[in-house]
Amino acid sequence: MMRFNSKKSAALLMTAFLSVTALWSNGSEEMEEITYYGKDASVESIVVDAATKGQVGNWGLGNEYEIQALLTKYGQPTTYLSQAFDMDGFDDDSILAASAMTYNELGLVKNDYAGGYAYGDDVSYIDMNDEGVAMLEDNLFCTAEFAAANPNTVKAFIYAAVKGWEYACANPEEAAEIVFNYGSSVSPEHQAYMASEVKKLVETDTTGATVTEYGKMVETAMQQTLDLAKTYIKLEDSVAADALSKLTLDDIRSTMYWEEAMASDGKFAVEKSDVSVQLKWLPQAQFMGYYVALDKGYFEEAGLNVSIIPGGGDIGETTAVFTGQVDFGVTWVSNLIAANAGGMGLLEVAQFYQRSGLVLVYKTM
Repeated sequence: MMRFNSKKSAALLMTAFLSVTALWSNGSEEMEEITYYGKDASVESIVVDAATKGQVGNWGLGNEYEIQALLTKYGQPTTYLSQAFDMDGFDDDSILAASAMTYNELGLVKNDYAGGYAYGDDVSYIDMNDEGVAMLEDNLFCTAEFAAANPNTVKAFIYAAVKGWEYACANPEEAAEIVFNYGSSVSPEHQAYMASEVKKLVETDTTGATVTEYGKMVETAMQQTLDLAKTYIKLEDSVAADALSKLTLDDIRSTMYWEEAMASDGKFAVEKSDVSVQLKWLPQAQFMGYYVALDKGYFEEAGLNVSIIPGGGDIGETTAVFTGQVDFGVTWVSNLIAANAGGMGLLEVAQFYQRSGLVLVYKTM
């Protein structure tokens, strides 16, 4: 398909108050009218327009609830267009408002390095944090049973992981290189971009305030995540659905392990030294704190021999932890909530991402 590029086809654009309209050819004699949004268009006008046309996209992997909350906020149905794991649908205009993680797809859309779409400043985005519908993402968890039986191991892992995240955020370029050397799934250029953006998610909360305590669970953000999950997660099993409606924060997390780890001297009599952690996806800077902790020897200093297990494909991090295939996992809070509604008994022990990385990106040409 032919990509509509404002630099190559500026003559086709007509400026309007709310949007810019262009003619797009799909290779046949038919011409379709494509709407791009003005830089001063309101969030409401963009959401309503894209939703009315059925062109709001999401992957449906656990952060669709933020999109549904946004749609509800502006009086739209909560349906969305299934989005592939690339931005081709955004590029060819079949998706007007596409889901993107700030540290991944947004960079691919904007940048011109290998794999990028090179839109630069011709795109803008709607931030879930600014819209008050943010849900927390990457956290560290294990089973409640494992934590109870191995408290020092959990504290040791948290302590070393915090050191890893602190170093990674202080040195994002080096962290990106470390991840790349462990078998990165993306190019060095994109890895560096990812590290710089992940740093923002770890060091800034949903209100825009600076975070200094890495891994801390902030009550207000956790509660907002749980409340939105209860509203938008739909479970077919009636028992699980009922359990979901009754979940409290104490059913999904414990702050004790993080608090005691941070108050310690970094020396732990671990109950289990050989442990593994299941990532949510392939090796990339999204998980740079763990790779830095491994590379710099922070896990070893805490008495642990850690194996980092990449995710992807049909690997489910909540299931892997629940079944005992691994000891720890990294997941979005919404996924942990759904898992516990189903009876998995998982326990969040640290929250490294302090704000949502999800945005809806749209063209402003």
